[in-house]
Amino acid sequence: MKIGEYECFALDLGEMWVDGGVLFGMVPKKQWQEQASADTDNQVRIKARALLIVGNGRKILVDAGFGTTLSAETKAEYGIVDPIPDLNLMLSGYDIEATQITDVVLSHLHFDHAGGSVMDTPTGPVPFFPNAVYHVQSEQWEDAMTPHERERESFEAVDYSALQSYGVLNLLEGSLMLTDGIEIMVSYGHTRAQQHVLVHDEHQPLFFCSDLVPTTAHIPVSWHSAYDNKPMELYPEKDFFLRKAVRNNWIMFFPHDPEIVAATLKAGSEWTELDQPVSF
Repeated sequence: MKIGEYECFALDLGEMWVDGGVLFGMVPKKQWQEQASADTDNQVRIKARALLIVGNGRKILVDAGFGTTLSAETKAEYGIVDPIPDLNLMLSGYDIEATQITDVVLSHLHFDHAGGSVMDTPTGPVPFFPNAVYHVQSEQWEDAMTPHERERESFEAVDYSALQSYGVLNLLEGSLMLTDGIEIMVSYGHTRAQQHVLVHDEHQPLFFCSDLVPTTAHIPVSWHSAYDNKPMELYPEKDFFLRKAVRNNWIMFFPHDPEIVAATLKAGSEWTELDQPVSF
């Protein structure tokens, strides 16, 4: 898909099965099961999806999926489906090698979004993309290095220390322009300083939702996940971004929706609603 000056591609980096009650928090099952089917164990299938942006001399990866370093225990606990897709093989489908990735924007450091940013070697973890600059919000990095008990499992499932020790980590401070036509925007309700990428286009920009709106079922402003750390903060910021998306005709890119990669939104009778799926 061409967005502005960039070619954008969706990368399917695997699946996981999560408890429906956790995925939808305080939303009653009677309501959410109309949007997401669960198995007999109340598990709901979701995706781990990344965004590849190519143009202006840059090859930018937004998020990196599970990666290869997760323990068997973590995979079992979170219903991660093996085999996890080979990121090198996936990039090769676009004639790109890991060494050619110039930038990795990690929306946040929960293992399902950032695990693929590093890999194990006999001498310890190393950056998976050796020539890339890894962009992380400084507040998010701080929380990952000294995690609160609530997020400890999500952060400590992966050793990110190589990003700093190899000198490839670029800590960002809030919203900014990453490069021509690509903007970083920040939210706080899911985890502190989660960042989103907006690829500018005169007619239809592309917005990487990350876990602000992980699936199309989470479009209603009041539908939150139990993984969200500060739902009272998430509520107004989610409403802000969704209304902005409708006004500016954004394409929303969903990292976890099991079927719909991206879609436009429309104003509903009460809240913002799903409009039309967009093919990648």
